[in-house]
Amino acid sequence: MAQLTREALGPVQLIRFDNPPMGYMDAGTVAELERLVDEVRATPAVRALVFAGAVPGVFIRHYSVEELVRLGESLQAKGATFEESRPAPERGFPLVARRIEELPIPTIAAINGHAMGGGCEFALACDIRIAGRGAYSIGLPEVNIGLLPGGGGTQKLARLVGMPRALEMMLRGRTVDPEEAARIGLVHEVADDAVARALAIAEELAKKPPKAVAHIKRLVRGTMDPPSAADLGLERTLFLDLVTSDDAIRLMTKMNAPGGDIRTNLED
Repeated sequence: MAQLTREALGPVQLIRFDNPPMGYMDAGTVAELERLVDEVRATPAVRALVFAGAVPGVFIRHYSVEELVRLGESLQAKGATFEESRPAPERGFPLVARRIEELPIPTIAAINGHAMGGGCEFALACDIRIAGRGAYSIGLPEVNIGLLPGGGGTQKLARLVGMPRALEMMLRGRTVDPEEAARIGLVHEVADDAVARALAIAEELAKKPPKAVAHIKRLVRGTMDPPSAADLGLERTLFLDLVTSDDAIRLMTKMNAPGGDIRTNLED
């Protein structure tokens, strides 16, 4: 079943993530995003993208932990090991996140609900982040299930909010509400309706000369000391080292049980 719904609004496309009932991202979501990037690059008439959640109260909750358990158990059964000297190849979600960053058109995350783990990392890959008001969580709580953010999060969050704050949040597995996300610079602003505000900004940007927009985006992103290929490769490698560990598989399995929540300390 398709997980992305697309609505063309003139030169702007609204892309909604729709994977009920919980709104997780999985390999199917990533495959659809890869096709989307290819289609957008081949369609000059598309001048801006807005991403939002379709499941009520959810942008992208996080990456499917059930899928990660299967991956960890499969690699563990094969005796796979991961070392810094052999960086894990870029594929799947980390690859599609980088391709979205490199699109020559503006991308806006309309965060209209929970955005944790891979959901937060996807928002970090977008150029602009608008959060809707509400009682929901944004952040990278992977440590609570024995993992680290493996889709660029360790590098991008630190560059966005500063190393000390990013380290504190990731070590504690602490998530924030929309207002705190705005205060620390994780999102650009909070709006009553994240989608409406994101679409208004997208329509504004779609009227700008596209070549100028593409060049500005490329240059500004280049000035911000982007994560190196080596750093991102190390992140992917250490993520896989953790996903195959007994602790992570135990904690992920516990989280997948009824009542499990990635925001909680499952060791309690």
